Amino acid sequence: MPLRPRFVPLAALLLAAPLLAQRAPAARPDTATTIVTRQYGDLAAGPYKRLVIRNAMVVPGHGGPTAGPYDIVIVGNTIAEMIPFDPVAAERRGAGSRPTGDRVIDATGMTVMPGMIDLHTHLRTQPMELDYVYYLKLAHGTTTMVNAADRGVDSALTQARLSARNEIIAPRMFPLVGWGATTRFSRIELDDPAKAPEVARQMAANGIRVISMDSNGWSRAIIKAIADAARANGMITSFHIPPSTVAVADAADVACLGVTMIEHHYGYAESALDRTTQNFERTYEFGNENHRFRAAGRVWTETNRDRLLTQIADSMAKCGVTMLPTRVVYEANRDVIRATSLPWHEKYTHQALLNWNYPNPAYHGAFHYDWTSDDEAYWASAYELWGKLIFEHNRRGGRVAYGTDDNYIWATPGFSSVRELQLLRETGMHSLEVLRAATKTSAEVLGEAKLGLVRPGYLADLVLVDGNPANNLKFMYSFGDLTVDAQGKMYRTRGIVHTIKDGVVMENGNLMREVERMVRQSKQGVSPSNVITAPFLPARP
Repeated sequence: MPLRPRFVPLAALLLAAPLLAQRAPAARPDTATTIVTRQYGDLAAGPYKRLVIRNAMVVPGHGGPTAGPYDIVIVGNTIAEMIPFDPVAAERRGAGSRPTGDRVIDATGMTVMPGMIDLHTHLRTQPMELDYVYYLKLAHGTTTMVNAADRGVDSALTQARLSARNEIIAPRMFPLVGWGATTRFSRIELDDPAKAPEVARQMAANGIRVISMDSNGWSRAIIKAIADAARANGMITSFHIPPSTVAVADAADVACLGVTMIEHHYGYAESALDRTTQNFERTYEFGNENHRFRAAGRVWTETNRDRLLTQIADSMAKCGVTMLPTRVVYEANRDVIRATSLPWHEKYTHQALLNWNYPNPAYHGAFHYDWTSDDEAYWASAYELWGKLIFEHNRRGGRVAYGTDDNYIWATPGFSSVRELQLLRETGMHSLEVLRAATKTSAEVLGEAKLGLVRPGYLADLVLVDGNPANNLKFMYSFGDLTVDAQGKMYRTRGIVHTIKDGVVMENGNLMREVERMVRQSKQGVSPSNVITAPFLPARP
């Protein structure tokens, strides 16, 4: 039996017009009865035959302003209705006129927005628990992620399937794998542009959605062939343009060869050099990460700024490439002391992650030894110009998406999810544009047509924030942020109270409790003194 239409005041309809232009077909009883609600201890529960979120303000995700309040009805894993709530009309209709269900969440004072989609992140390896990453990402609003296959492609695909079936508490996963992964083509065959359609078909048949092109920059022909073949098979391509091949194909080249998205900061400054290569120091060696990251900051001082922000920005926007900045993972480069002393490290940064972050040539991203004030100045300058390029790309209609590359270089998962939003805001993008990048735009890039919006018919991947994140992105930290009430009294907000993924409602405070337990256990028997903290610890008697 269809859900009954409800009386809605004209004013509320006008307010809600962008969201209510369509409604999902009402759930039928025979469909609803097949929904099984699971209990995941005290960490999560769902999906529900009928979940109602009452009195919620909504940031829709498409860049429009906050609207509401709404009563949101979720059937299973899908948003079924969004009913504008008018307290006067509700009073006239009397008690019981509001929608109800198996569970009702009072969202008074909260804002509902789409779950965020992180298009580049990492799970790292043992001894860091997978749940550590999953819980932190969920508690900070990430419901979908493109994760590098750090533990192997088979493991990544298995975890993705478990998440899709809601057999684990984790974001949706679309593993990022190298060209040819899951196939048996030889290196020579993988380097042959003519073979690209066949390779792409096999990868797609094996469940691959996102292809990493990092090792393919040596040939423009193979870049184009892979990009075209991936697109023809419903896949997307992601390119971290390595400095070792940027002389062959820089960001402007790659954009117009059809790559879906360019990760990080590489290749942009090089696109506007007045020669074809940057001025590498005589001692430079690509395999030395201390050399590599130092030069990656300095190249921004060599670029032609005017050409970068006009000609290059125009070209990239017209060619349709997506910028995926992941600014948070490079922030340590402009201020190492800040990065190493962030307030959540003691309670929430896993000891294994700390160990991988400490300066050590044996670990990727652990290059902050002999990192000088000059290096930090170069990176501060790079951040400023990089931010201007992101702003110009966005202003010209180019797509800016959302990713963190966290679990590297002092970027603790979850906390970095929110910090990345702040760093995109720092470029000059409006907070609503930033939230759109993290939701609707990233869903479009990934090709997920039913993610990225709070709207009937879309999947119930939602974030319930205490306060309005469009007014203050920091409200999304698990510890919230300080603000004042109507009487001017200061208080701290509660962060994201619930993250909903696929209709399953997370108890975010309990997720963070489990993260704290895992971190505390990881630090048992570990000396607090190390190469980073030793100068700041009290002397022993």
